[in-house]
Amino acid sequence: MPWVYLMLAGVFEIAWAVSLKYAQGFTRAVPSAVVIVTGFASFYLLGVAAARIPIGTAYAIWTGIGAVGTAILGMVLFGEPRNAMRLVSMVLVIAGIAGLKLFSK
Repeated sequence: MPWVYLMLAGVFEIAWAVSLKYAQGFTRAVPSAVVIVTGFASFYLLGVAAARIPIGTAYAIWTGIGAVGTAILGMVLFGEPRNAMRLVSMVLVIAGIAGLKLFSK
């Protein structure tokens, strides 16, 4: 179950990061509230997962999920660049996440 919590924490990290863009510097109420709620959920679930998963592994996987997911949504929602080196870099992060999962107790 800790790995499920960690994956959910990563999804909530993506949600708060993308919501941050919509909050426009916390000038818009609803997106700002989404940032706060999803940010809290992300940190809470990370903490729950880290109770059973080594913190270095949990934190690296959490940030990796957030980084790759946010980068993908940045391309889809905000027209951010989609060049080959960005995509290769995301694949490398995903490979790192998979490696950490495979070689963790």
